[in-house]
Amino acid sequence: MLWPTEPTQGLYGVPGLPWPDFYRAVAEPLMTLATAGAVTERIRLGSSVLIASLHVPLQLAKQLATLDAGTGGRVLAGFGTGWSHDEYAAASVVPFAERGRQLDELLDVAAAVWGPDPVSYQGAWTSVSAAEVGPKPARPIPVMLAAGSPKALDRVARRADGWLPVGVPFDKIPGIWAGVREAAERHGRDASALQIAGRANVQLTPEALPEKGRLQFTGSREQIVADAVAASEAGMHELLLDVQGSATDAKHLIDLAAELHSAVRAAGV
Repeated sequence: MLWPTEPTQGLYGVPGLPWPDFYRAVAEPLMTLATAGAVTERIRLGSSVLIASLHVPLQLAKQLATLDAGTGGRVLAGFGTGWSHDEYAAASVVPFAERGRQLDELLDVAAAVWGPDPVSYQGAWTSVSAAEVGPKPARPIPVMLAAGSPKALDRVARRADGWLPVGVPFDKIPGIWAGVREAAERHGRDASALQIAGRANVQLTPEALPEKGRLQFTGSREQIVADAVAASEAGMHELLLDVQGSATDAKHLIDLAAELHSAVRAAGV
């Protein structure tokens, strides 16, 4: 994640979005997953979300395959297309306007690279001519996609193992998910195998906030737990509570995570 020191224009002169302060110290995701994989044995290693279009498709597919092979099949690939024009300009992989098309190519390339040799693929950005590409992942890597627009949600239905909703109101999730499942069936897929894994950017406050106008996953511990229960009732299979924005240091982060985990479990989720 980039942190401009002053307001900038986005890609091709389009104004960039505001930068939340906690983005100052966002670590590179693949190095972070590799570090976590080296010091753990059982936890899954997932991204929510990795901005696919900031990466060269073949290289990213090989990196994830290498990580999965080296950690005994623990990788979950969570991809999205992002929102920052500044990041696209700095990465210089594809223009912002091509992000959806490049994500489709990445999914094609990943399927080829993770599959049997010889690997062959011809696309707009990638050309592989009958090559052996290894290592292979330890098992098929699940792919989850962030999506909000109709076109992106249809991509979930056509190509993904599940959906990564972020910031979607709870009352909207069942209807959107029903539409994704119906679309998956139309595409000849088993909709019952699809999963929802939500992420919540938690902002804890010392006291409870007024419910009127309160954003999801902001407020007291009790309010955060109630939101987690509501997310489960809305149909989410998994929920990642991201407490980085509320932590002051690594120890505080661990303590907050343990506290919320215990409280959510106690609520029956």
